[in-house]
Amino acid sequence: MPSNKQAQYQYPYEVERVPLPLSSDEFFNLHGKRTPDFVIVSGDAYIDHPSFGTAIIGRVLAAHGYTVGIIAQPDWKSAESVKVFGEPRLAFLVNAGNMDSMVNKYTVAKMPRSSDAYTPGGRSGKRPDRAVNVYCGLIRKAYGDTPIIIGGIEASLRRFAHYDYWQNRILPSVLVSSRADLLVYGMGEKQTVELAEALDGGLNIHDITYINGTAYLTESLERVYEYNEIESFEVVSSDKKAYCSAFMAQQREQDAISGTRLVQQHGNKYLVVNPPAMPLTESELDFVYDLPYTRLPHPSYKEHIPALDEVSFSLTSCRGCFGQCSFCALTFHQGRVIQARSHASLIREANLLTKLPGFKGYIHDIGGPTANFRFPACKKQSTKGVCKDKSCLGYSPCKNMTVDHRDYVELLRKLRKLDGVKKVFVRSGIRYDYLMYDKDDTFIRELIKYHVSGQLKVAPEHIDERVLEYMDKPAGGLYERFVQKYMSINKSLGLEQYIVPYFMSSHPGSDLNSAIALAEYLKSSGQRPEQVQDFYPTPGTLSTCMFYTRLDPRTMKSVYIPRTPKEKAMQRALMQFFIPKNRPLVREALRLAGRDDLIGYGKNCLVPPESADKQNAGKQNRTGRAQGEKTVRGSGGNASNARKASRRPKGKKK
Repeated sequence: MPSNKQAQYQYPYEVERVPLPLSSDEFFNLHGKRTPDFVIVSGDAYIDHPSFGTAIIGRVLAAHGYTVGIIAQPDWKSAESVKVFGEPRLAFLVNAGNMDSMVNKYTVAKMPRSSDAYTPGGRSGKRPDRAVNVYCGLIRKAYGDTPIIIGGIEASLRRFAHYDYWQNRILPSVLVSSRADLLVYGMGEKQTVELAEALDGGLNIHDITYINGTAYLTESLERVYEYNEIESFEVVSSDKKAYCSAFMAQQREQDAISGTRLVQQHGNKYLVVNPPAMPLTESELDFVYDLPYTRLPHPSYKEHIPALDEVSFSLTSCRGCFGQCSFCALTFHQGRVIQARSHASLIREANLLTKLPGFKGYIHDIGGPTANFRFPACKKQSTKGVCKDKSCLGYSPCKNMTVDHRDYVELLRKLRKLDGVKKVFVRSGIRYDYLMYDKDDTFIRELIKYHVSGQLKVAPEHIDERVLEYMDKPAGGLYERFVQKYMSINKSLGLEQYIVPYFMSSHPGSDLNSAIALAEYLKSSGQRPEQVQDFYPTPGTLSTCMFYTRLDPRTMKSVYIPRTPKEKAMQRALMQFFIPKNRPLVREALRLAGRDDLIGYGKNCLVPPESADKQNAGKQNRTGRAQGEKTVRGSGGNASNARKASRRPKGKKK
């Protein structure tokens, strides 16, 4: 990423930190002119923190000598809202925000969410559906053919023809629907700098077709070389097997070293998706995070922005993930090759945290997509790329995977010794399977002793072997062994800490019998999940492909898909069978599956018979509360001992 225009030094941490401008006057006061080189239009409020894409891209451009103005959450009903800075000298850069706008706005039940964490005051309604399309439409209306480049998570995951859960149909590439000129996918720093230099050098936006990590439209393939053509938008819209084939090609080529350029026809045009950009080196990643972020919302905001809460005193140590869970789109965006920052860079940022207002000595997280990944899964990935049809971790680990926590252990040791730091927590995802494959127990012991805040969050997701295989998650017995090991080490250290597991309902392959098996496990192990996540079909994931096609694209075999709202509600209720209001649904599900044996008062029963509800209803009329209702309330660090005990893993009963 370094270029001739980049300052060849690390920013001193005492440098004056000034946010990027949100207004024309602010831009003029900062630069003495009115026209920025680039205008970034985003669906999020502007927080100048390296956990937010707009801040990173803006800061990277500024570090390379370009001027940037930001239009955050414009009025999506008026083209005037994108005229804050006038027409930029080089291009508009458009993103929907840190989340896909549809996921941000709607629940899995397709109901509008009541809040938006990326908006001042947490208010909903500040961004449109399919924000990238809408913002590009406003810019086209205001400025005609001015160059528009789209990026961020929404554009990245919708770069090909894709299944859209909210409309329940195949949509074309967002590059087609937005009428933008170019699409940047992935994290975007390298591509954005190359694009800026090309535009600054006088190249027309339509001639910039050579940059990896970008996609463009063309009317002819005459000048496109070394490509594989996948099934067209029209074909995948009507043929589910063709959709599977196209999806698998996209997954296989998602690698900077081994990936191939892909072409997908859309009507009379061709979508050309270049191979992914090379992952950032350690020094390049350090450079990105060493930039002079204020780490605060823009001072013009008068209300709190909730999205900052989880990251204000956290550090990002890595990118990428070779875990490759089927329901997660991260590998389709960041890739499977791990990129990690140096210890020195993380220590510099940690020292900065200690000087910030509100810091009380606690670093909330040191992590990334998977906190305990610091290196590529194997040596081969650095020179030959990732395997196209094999998982590194998944249901069963690759024998060539390197398991080593020593660097992460050393990093955590350095950070917890810093002046002003009382405690360093690890709260982002820990892959318990990767941890369990490590023959050296140093990391798990130090994690438990120093870096757990009373509860460790892990994501087994399910216990049914068939469902786990569809999820590409480790076989269920490994999670139980992890729980036993975790509790044993806690006991040996004289600590009383618990596991908060995440389980998912209604994933492809999960029928009522699978959901009942999970409920039986939760009952026998004494776990009571306070939150349940329904599978959410989002663009770019293997599980979404299964959901739409009812096929596993890896094998082309049929997959059971729970689709009806009633069955989804049953599966969700089974995972929280202990909540009195769920009992009628649980009983209905059990009877539908022929499992009446789990209704009653026996030790293995999930719910009592209907007569118990009538008795409880009478007690509720007298006391105002149904019996058992007090066992499930909100979660948090101040949970009562009774509620902690209710979540305590006790080992599976025989």
